[in-house]
Amino acid sequence: MSDKKSANAMWGGRFSAGPDAIMEAINASIGYDQKMAAQDIEGSRAHAAMLVACGIISDNDGAAIGEGLLTVLSEIESGKFEFSTALEDIHMNVESRLTKLIGPAAGRLHTARSRNDQVATDFKLWVRGQMDAAIEGLTELMKVFVGQAEAGIDMVMPGFTHLQVAQPVTWGHHMMAYVEMLARDRSRFVDARKRMNESPLGAAALAGTSFPIDRHMTAEALGFDAPSANSLDAVSDRDFALEFLSSASICATHISRMAEELVIWSSAQFRFVTISDRFSTGSSIMPQKKNPDAAELLRAKVGRINGSLIALLTIMKGLPLAYSKDMQEDKEQVFDAADSLMLSLAALSGMVADMRPNPEPLRTAAESGFSTATDLADWLVRALNMPFRDAHHVTGALVKMAEDRGCDLHELSLEDMQSIEAQITDAVYEVLGVDNSVASRISYGGTAPSQVSAQIARWKAALI
Repeated sequence: MSDKKSANAMWGGRFSAGPDAIMEAINASIGYDQKMAAQDIEGSRAHAAMLVACGIISDNDGAAIGEGLLTVLSEIESGKFEFSTALEDIHMNVESRLTKLIGPAAGRLHTARSRNDQVATDFKLWVRGQMDAAIEGLTELMKVFVGQAEAGIDMVMPGFTHLQVAQPVTWGHHMMAYVEMLARDRSRFVDARKRMNESPLGAAALAGTSFPIDRHMTAEALGFDAPSANSLDAVSDRDFALEFLSSASICATHISRMAEELVIWSSAQFRFVTISDRFSTGSSIMPQKKNPDAAELLRAKVGRINGSLIALLTIMKGLPLAYSKDMQEDKEQVFDAADSLMLSLAALSGMVADMRPNPEPLRTAAESGFSTATDLADWLVRALNMPFRDAHHVTGALVKMAEDRGCDLHELSLEDMQSIEAQITDAVYEVLGVDNSVASRISYGGTAPSQVSAQIARWKAALI
């Protein structure tokens, strides 16, 4: 075999030519950055209008460019546009088509601009749109959880630590915990959106431009708060993408935690909830199975989103200012994570809206595992003025007695209790029921139905 054939064998049958084909394949980004076509054309139209306003290009050329770009956008949206790998990216594909439509005037569009500030602008516009979508999706998901909470304000269920029954709580309280988590997720996207809303357009390749452009005009036209203040930073910054991925990763973690609870709660061993058939699958061999596949897939999505964050952090960690070709690898990570996040938000909204809590198994579990032991200890402190550490010891002894007899605390007789602590009276039974237990947790943010109702009202008003 000749050296040439040996070399080609390294590339396999994927390429019809040698290094030139390899270079085209690794260099081109049109396979994925065509996703930013609308943003690219929006930015170009704003840039062209500014060039006209500043007297840099003529009115006629500006009008031709603006109309031509709308034609290109229409072709892309209708699926008639033919993307070319040889033209590398969305920017050159659009400009090439614009040139065929309007002729030499298209060549004036790139005056006072570089692909460096162009791609930074396109990408920012796209990510900003995804942040807005995430904020909206989170708001809708929060409303779904509030609805579940309102339907089960006083429904008793077990609260867990270490996945062991700890104390009784209410269904409403548990659902509202996710509202608080999702609210923090939403606030992260809101904060990140404010921070990233500066326009890179006009920074050019890295040093700005000698043309008398108006960067404030293009920033305003594109919905940015202001132009970026440093041209080097403007073209090399990808913090906005990192913050999107970071916020998405934390949000996906919360989604995964709820998904894990749904997997556990819907099992035959728990039977806490029934997941609708719309979000379940069957088994090809076991006819009795109803698998929570949607929840399991939600649980897995966080790994994919986290991976995108780590990938982009790794890409950016060693890059000197300003632009390096490494940064072309930023978009696929963000595109994939955004798709995964939005699908996860929609799927969880559907699952939570459809799921049905089962009150009897929830109550039975809440009454197990000596879940009112803390209530007993608190009663000893309040009623008998006992130091809490002594109360903890007495309660532990009573739990041991009940455990040895195979009964719960409220099933012990008064005589049994007095054999451990003589001062106990029959008033103790008032705190040993799970309903009394949850009703007593009246501290702000507690599980008492009165507190849960107040939190529901607060969030219903905030989410209108």
